[in-house]
Amino acid sequence: MDKRRHQRMAVNNLMVDISDGIGFFAGTVGDLSRFGLMVDNIPKKLDEKAPHLSLVITGNGKHFKMKARPRWSSRQSISKKVGIEILNVPWGWTEFVMDLEPKNDDIWGTINL
Repeated sequence: MDKRRHQRMAVNNLMVDISDGIGFFAGTVGDLSRFGLMVDNIPKKLDEKAPHLSLVITGNGKHFKMKARPRWSSRQSISKKVGIEILNVPWGWTEFVMDLEPKNDDIWGTINL
């Protein structure tokens, strides 16, 4: 069962700089939602059990600084994927994600009598 409140959307060209409080690492954003994201290509040295993470997400001419916490991780051969929950979501991020969400079609506009 999927417990997500908002759908995840695959994205391209978003980079993330992430700190676990000890080190600073770079990766890519694989998918995102209003309250979370999945980061990929993160070095294995990132402490995915850290209570808080600091994120700087850049792309599409914008950048966002946020606090987050890791929810899950998956190790790969030379890197890892980490699912992240954003804490205190900034309004600018919400607007950014809403612009990426698919627009709902007006079903009444398509009915022909």
